[in-house]
Amino acid sequence: MIHIKNNEQMAMMLKAGRITGEAILKAREHIKEGVSTKEIDNIIHDYIIRCGATPTFLGYGGFPGSACISLNDEIIHGIPKKDRILQEGDIVKIDTGACYRGFNGDSANTFGVGKISAEAQALIDVTKESFFRGIEFAKSGNRIGDIGFAICDYASSRGYGVVRQYVGHGVGAELHEDPEVPNFGTPHRGQRLYTNMTLAIEPMINIGTYDVKVLRDNWTVVTADGSLSAHYEHSVAITDGEPILLTKVE
Repeated sequence: MIHIKNNEQMAMMLKAGRITGEAILKAREHIKEGVSTKEIDNIIHDYIIRCGATPTFLGYGGFPGSACISLNDEIIHGIPKKDRILQEGDIVKIDTGACYRGFNGDSANTFGVGKISAEAQALIDVTKESFFRGIEFAKSGNRIGDIGFAICDYASSRGYGVVRQYVGHGVGAELHEDPEVPNFGTPHRGQRLYTNMTLAIEPMINIGTYDVKVLRDNWTVVTADGSLSAHYEHSVAITDGEPILLTKVE
């Protein structure tokens, strides 16, 4: 079922989105060699709580952290750990959400630890740009397939693998709502977009194959070939014109 938000609900989405985006910026300040992924998770958790919200991810489906923190070939759902220490050259994906008065923000970004390779930086740049190529079509009257096609066309034309097994989604009173938002698709196909739909659009792009596998912890998703992966996501509100990036605070 598609949930169209009213003005009051949209105001809560904006607040939840801002807290989510600010939590990621707080975490970015501490991304450096020698810091554990659990330390980063604690920073995110504490910031969300201080803002009067709750960490959406904590306990969701049994997940043990307030953020998914995934390194290098890990695509999504990395579990924060005290003994997982950031090293120079790593790339770190931080994915988190805040719930404010019953509504959720969801956002992710990829950051380098110190000096990273040119290959890693190019991957991060393409992943981010693929998101912005996609949201050019995130407006009322278009369809989900228009967004996914634009994301996939841009990233694949540059030789990257676009993850297919995991997709974006609606977001609102629930972290995951209808519709699914794949990072691939066919133009003019799929669910039609309406004003005040809110979607989490999240390209997950790999240097190598788009195939994935899940580790034995039953959470962490990695690239099947061990290649680097990047992730970029915002919660987005559909309008008749330009979309509103609910979680963008930079």
